[in-house]
Amino acid sequence: MDTIRFQAMLDNAKLLITAWHDNKLIGIARCLTDFVYITYLADLAVDEDYQQQGIGKQLIKEVKNNTDKACSITLLAAPQAIDYYGYIGFNAHPSAWILKEN
Repeated sequence: MDTIRFQAMLDNAKLLITAWHDNKLIGIARCLTDFVYITYLADLAVDEDYQQQGIGKQLIKEVKNNTDKACSITLLAAPQAIDYYGYIGFNAHPSAWILKEN
């Protein structure tokens, strides 16, 4: 992905939560949200060297702390993370649809 598109992704997120170790970015939760009804967790990423330390769970907790308590979080899981979300309390939903332009 080119730098301009990546920067636009960050600039246009409504809620961006980050985790740092010293001066190194180690985790990010990038969300689109109305803050009261729904939050789309577009990206949740934790540096491989810092995984399995609760950082992803803490990022999600901070998303919840920055939205209304009744606001739901919705996401599409990357294939390698499907089991993770069920493990931390998310429920699978059978009717998600994606339309991608070629």
